[in-house]
Amino acid sequence: MTDYEFAREFDASGLRCPMPVLKLKKEIQNVEVGQVLKVIATDIGTKKDFPAWAERTGHEILGMNEEDGKFIWFIKRTK
Repeated sequence: MTDYEFAREFDASGLRCPMPVLKLKKEIQNVEVGQVLKVIATDIGTKKDFPAWAERTGHEILGMNEEDGKFIWFIKRTK
């Protein structure tokens, strides 16, 4: 497992598509440019949705870990 230093954590557990990515869009605004947001999600759809969102918005996905049925994302705000 890879862990990153993060400025804020958002738990999207239990939320289903499209809510995790909609909430991510809002939550990323709560960290400064260059900081990392940790997102915990249970929706397998985030494996496709988060990278697609990052590509569209220009934010950087540093990594994702799967543990105990959860997807742990580390996303760097770039703008």
